[in-house]
Amino acid sequence: MARFQYKARDAQGALVTGSLEAASVDAVATELLSQGITPVDIQAGSDSTRRTTSDSSHSSAKTSPLKWALNAETLSAVTAKLAQRRITVDDKIIFARQMHSLTKAGIPLDRALSGLQGSARHPTLQALLKDVQLALESGQPLSTALAAHPKVFTPLFLSLVDVGENTGRLDLAFEQIGEYLQLEKSIQKKVKSALRYPSFVLATIVVAIIVITYFVIPAFSDTFARLGAQLPLETRILIAVSDFVVDWWAFLMAVAIALFVAFRTWIASPAGRLSWDRYKLRMPLVGGILHKVSLARFSRTFSMVMGAGVPIVPGMGVVAGAVGNEHMRQRVLKMRDGIGRGETLYNTANSVNMFSPLILQMIAVGEESGAIDQLLEEVADFYDADVEYELKRIGEVIEPILVMIVAAMTLVLALGVFLPIWDLSNAANT
Repeated sequence: MARFQYKARDAQGALVTGSLEAASVDAVATELLSQGITPVDIQAGSDSTRRTTSDSSHSSAKTSPLKWALNAETLSAVTAKLAQRRITVDDKIIFARQMHSLTKAGIPLDRALSGLQGSARHPTLQALLKDVQLALESGQPLSTALAAHPKVFTPLFLSLVDVGENTGRLDLAFEQIGEYLQLEKSIQKKVKSALRYPSFVLATIVVAIIVITYFVIPAFSDTFARLGAQLPLETRILIAVSDFVVDWWAFLMAVAIALFVAFRTWIASPAGRLSWDRYKLRMPLVGGILHKVSLARFSRTFSMVMGAGVPIVPGMGVVAGAVGNEHMRQRVLKMRDGIGRGETLYNTANSVNMFSPLILQMIAVGEESGAIDQLLEEVADFYDADVEYELKRIGEVIEPILVMIVAAMTLVLALGVFLPIWDLSNAANT
């Protein structure tokens, strides 16, 4: 029995190092895999090396064994943490496109995954691909191997891969997945871009209010107190608010943090998530845009699922998980239950009160003609273009509102701070 030094990654992608006594390298790899650890590097250690290492460790132990152990453990933990990085949408898009090219060229899946491991720069993705490759070599289908990583691959991703395997068109499935993820990324980027300017302006206004309330108004308050003048009502209100903030800022900050944590906890619960997602669809300005985004996701996902040949009842479950809104997801699941009872797609869609007349007409025509996947794809393109137009227009709508907020702040300052100064100046001149 020889001792082997190994480097491996666990199920979360964290780096694990250690040593094992075994008869061969294959035995070490088998033992690590049975523990749920994916080996990365296995090397045999010589007796002289072990003796030298033991002597060196014994010498170091005389000086500071606890310190050496803590430093080694800390360094290993920091290295593992730095090696981890969340798999992003860009990583999944690249993976889908690469798999499309490789499967279209007829390369076996195990060889394709092995090649992708060598080209992937993402340590976590490398470990994931290795795990998928080992699952394939053990006889599992690709969809099952990918399903072992639910945080990375969505039900839609897995369903399309499963259909691609069963129909022999895995290359087409990965092509559709890549296009869908690219569209989702484009929509998210446009939403963030449209909200960036209003968010920056609102943040600036909040900072300005804090500075004025905490620093500026107290300075004027001291000046007015020394003069002993009768202050207007607006000024007294501002000074009272400022004194309250200065005296109780720690309490106010604690309350704000508590409210934020309570809100996050509430929306993390099923009931809170449902209520919040329902409210988001009714919010002024952005509610209509969010509703159209969900409808576009429904139409495109339903089109892809139907075009891939997924049965409609399980396909509706996949579509429900892709709309991105819990309230809308419940409506789609209600449709699935109705279709499972034998109702028509149009009747169930009309009963949930979620779709616009355009989608209902397309569903009715598609159900009669058998081309519902093509018609819903056109609906998705229409809503994507409509969302893009609304996002461009939202800046024009929000800008006057922001101007009114700044004007209101200026008016409050003029009435509460500058008006007493003008009164004092007029009294001094007279």
